[in-house]
Amino acid sequence: MARRPFQIFVTGTDTGVGKTQASCALLSLLADAGLQPQGFKPYESGCASLKEPADTLAMREAAGSTLPVDALCPHRFKAPLAPGVAARRLGKEPDWDLTLSAWEKLRHGPAVVEGAGGLFVPLDGWHDVIDLIATLRLPVLLVARAGLGTLNHTALSLEALAARRIPVRAVLLSRSSPEKDPSEADNRQLLEERHRVQVLGPVPYIPDARRRRAAFRRALQPLVP
Repeated sequence: MARRPFQIFVTGTDTGVGKTQASCALLSLLADAGLQPQGFKPYESGCASLKEPADTLAMREAAGSTLPVDALCPHRFKAPLAPGVAARRLGKEPDWDLTLSAWEKLRHGPAVVEGAGGLFVPLDGWHDVIDLIATLRLPVLLVARAGLGTLNHTALSLEALAARRIPVRAVLLSRSSPEKDPSEADNRQLLEERHRVQVLGPVPYIPDARRRRAAFRRALQPLVP
C-alpha cells in the first residue's frame, strides 16, 4: 500500500501566535527531505499587496514552490480582518467551491495548509476555519502562545477539535514577546497531562529572523518523517 503524503493543517489559538512561521518551518523541513511540498493558504487578509500576499509568498519560498499565487491563495483581502468580515465589507462572498477546487489540485502530494486566526474565524457567511479543517480531513498542528492564558485557550481549541473528531498531531507553544512569564514553565506538562496531546516547544522569542526560523525548525522536526 502506498504511503500517504505528509499533510497537516496549521491553526492557532489566536492571531499572531506564529502559524506562518510554523508553516514555513514544516515546509522547509519537507523540502530539505526532498518531498517537494506545497504550502496552501486559501484565505489571507491584511495583504499590503493583493498580488504579493506576504504569508503565502513566505510559504511558497519555504517550500521551494514555483506555483502561481492564485493556486496557493485563492482568496486575498487588504483589510486586516477575518476573511469573511473583510469580504462582507466589500459586498463579496468568498467562493467555497473555489477553495475546494484549489485544494483538489494540491491534495495528492505533501502539503501544509494554514488557516486564518483561530478555529472560529469566519471564512464566509457559512463556514469557519474549523469547517475547512473538517472538510479537508487533515490532522492539526495547533499553535499556541506560550504563557499565561494558554491553558484555557488551548483547552477550548482542543475540545472544539475533539467534538468534530479532528485529530491533533501536536500543540506547538511559541513565545511572542521578550517579557518573562512565570506560567510558561508549567504549560507543557499540564497540557500533556490533561489532554494527552504531544506538546512541542516552547519556541523562544528571538528577534533575529534567521535564528527564530531555526528554532521553529528544531521544535517541529519530530513531526517530519
